Amino acid sequence: MDPFPFLIGQHPTVQKIHALIKKVTTTDATVLVMGESGTGKELVARATHQLSPRADRPFIPVNCGAIPAELLESEIFGHERGAFTGAIGARAGMFQLANGGTIFLDEVGEMSPRLQVKLLRVLQDREVRPVGADRTMKVDVRVLAATNKDLQQEVDRGTFREDLFYRLQVIPIVMPPLRERRSDIPLLTAHFLEKHNRKRPDHPVQITDESMVQLWEYDWPGNVRELENLVERMVILSEDGWIRVENLPSNIRSFISEKRIPKPSLSENGLDLNSAVEEFENRLIEEALRRTKGNKQAAARLLGLKRTTLVAKLRRRKSGAPYQGAQQSYLL
Repeated sequence: MDPFPFLIGQHPTVQKIHALIKKVTTTDATVLVMGESGTGKELVARATHQLSPRADRPFIPVNCGAIPAELLESEIFGHERGAFTGAIGARAGMFQLANGGTIFLDEVGEMSPRLQVKLLRVLQDREVRPVGADRTMKVDVRVLAATNKDLQQEVDRGTFREDLFYRLQVIPIVMPPLRERRSDIPLLTAHFLEKHNRKRPDHPVQITDESMVQLWEYDWPGNVRELENLVERMVILSEDGWIRVENLPSNIRSFISEKRIPKPSLSENGLDLNSAVEEFENRLIEEALRRTKGNKQAAARLLGLKRTTLVAKLRRRKSGAPYQGAQQSYLL
């Protein structure tokens, strides 16, 4: 049985994270998971909990960035009756609910300085004080935290407590962005296709090789979460059971076009205009042929050329003949 059914990846970096999680599961060490949004930080926390002796106890996630600061203290530590306006009864906080299990503090970098002090006290003494209470209570909770911020920079700026930072990152785990583990993109895409196809068993959807190449080349600013959302959308909207290049969002297609056809820039040392124009022209020709699956007539039409002109250019490229000047390209 795969101990990491949701933390999918065969990239060496991901495999190292798997190994690190296995090492820390037998301890109660605090873990700080760092990485960009959408990289799977909560999946690391869930895997750490599920492989630990606390697996049959509660796993309580708290998004510190989604709860207003004035309510977060009550949510985490609980409150007594009459502690503030609207507190008509005592209420247990997330730490109390997680007793015996694990609490996951997502986006911990969003905590206010006041709450940082209270969290530090919990980590030191394993005690919580509900809002309005005059006493503390013991809790047996493992703390896992995550952030998409550089907490060391926040410490340097004075917005995050240094002592809390070191308390949290007893075991630091850094999740790589998807663009740094592109070899996992086909694996993840296949997983998400299978997942969302199960919801529509009568209309399974596949992806073309050309579309997969585009997914591989895209930089995924939203990381794995963006990839899953895209696959789900494509499965729902597919009309013929295929995800084709023309079905991909315009932002992905335009990104790939710009990536394959970079814009030349003039440096302090200048540039060889003939070579730059030749490279630009070659990339345009390659892109046109790729889009038309090698159909020269259709590719020439995309480029605004006669077929014979395109064929001549291809022959020149194949023979390695020197480029005949930048000006000529504007006359073709």
